[in-house]
Amino acid sequence: MSAPSRRPEIRRRRTRAEKVAKLRKRLAAASAPADQERLTAKLHRVGLVSPGNPLIKSA
Repeated sequence: MSAPSRRPEIRRRRTRAEKVAKLRKRLAAASAPADQERLTAKLHRVGLVSPGNPLIKSA
């Protein structure tokens, strides 16, 4: 695979990693249970596209 063909893949991975990091940070800062539940659901939805390691640790 040449570099030009890998660029979109690398960009997708980087963007997704940044989105997950931002959501995790917001989840850690969330104090209201409704906010925590909403952010947990978002992280779960994002994690469905990539099976393997879960994005959040469940109790």
